[in-house]
Amino acid sequence: MRQGQTGLRKNDQVEVIAGKDKGRVGKILKIDRQANRALVERINIMTKHRKPVDAQQPGEILKKEAPIHISNLMLVCPECTKTVRIGKKVLEDGSKVRVCKKCGATLTASGK
Repeated sequence: MRQGQTGLRKNDQVEVIAGKDKGRVGKILKIDRQANRALVERINIMTKHRKPVDAQQPGEILKKEAPIHISNLMLVCPECTKTVRIGKKVLEDGSKVRVCKKCGATLTASGK
């Protein structure tokens, strides 16, 4: 695939294959195609310390997801429940679909 084309989409279930969260599974919330990064639910949590703005609003510690590089993610097939590579297939009606390279199942984003 060309640079920027991964086959991953929003609402896909992915597993982290490298880094501090290796082995954890989450759902893609957002994809930045320009930076090749994805925001994954409950993965790559960062801590941000916010100073108090005035006397009424106290300071706080926020925990939120930070983007992770898409090369560190691999799709989890809903049929065979394994991490898989993605293939493309053209159906008889001319529409293109993503297919699992292991079991051959048609892949759809779980939010559509």
